[in-house]
Amino acid sequence: MLRIENLTKIYGDKKAVDDLSLHINAGEIYGFIGHNGAGKTTTLKSVVGILKFDEGKIFVDGESVLKNPIECKKKIAYIPDNPDIYEFMTGIKYLNFIADIFKVDADTRQERIRKYADIFEITDDLGQPIAAYSHGMKQKLAIICAWLHNPKLIIMDEPFVGLDPKASHLLKEMMREFCDNGGAIFFSTHVLEVAEKLCDKVAIIKGGRLIKSGTMEEVKGDDSLEDVFLELEDE
Repeated sequence: MLRIENLTKIYGDKKAVDDLSLHINAGEIYGFIGHNGAGKTTTLKSVVGILKFDEGKIFVDGESVLKNPIECKKKIAYIPDNPDIYEFMTGIKYLNFIADIFKVDADTRQERIRKYADIFEITDDLGQPIAAYSHGMKQKLAIICAWLHNPKLIIMDEPFVGLDPKASHLLKEMMREFCDNGGAIFFSTHVLEVAEKLCDKVAIIKGGRLIKSGTMEEVKGDDSLEDVFLELEDE
């Protein structure tokens, strides 16, 4: 579903991402961990077409991000670490705006908006301006937007930041269901316990370079993910 080949992104004289290759299959929840500045967000933004990269290739469901960016974006949903949502709109207007972009028909959008707004308990807030929303409510709105057009690949940057425990639990269930139905998820997180319990595979990045990746068992063995991460960071 996602194939990253030898991705390199340079800022000035620094390689933010250095020759990174990663393959994510349909059905997989793939965690991406590393310290601040390790290159996680740069990688994710390169995948979704926000950042131009210097070397390498990225394919989404067989389509090249460089050659067919629109086709790739039709298949992707992206949740950034800080959802920049049009605050002058109400929640429902923004959801309809996103549904219009992805050409979601009226019945389908109505059904999905009702379903996910009820799940996250923000139905009564959809008529309010987004400017009045808390960070957590904006995050919930961004999550609903991601699921609205039934993408094949969801990219998320620190999706659990700002969510209360109940909303975090709901998001984990949605992620698992999405991948069990044939989708794929690639997400960065600082919460190693979440990654350990939720992910099918995990990649650890340090200084722009991939230092370990594979199934959770391959990466951590008999240790905790936190122990392995800290050990690799020290090395």
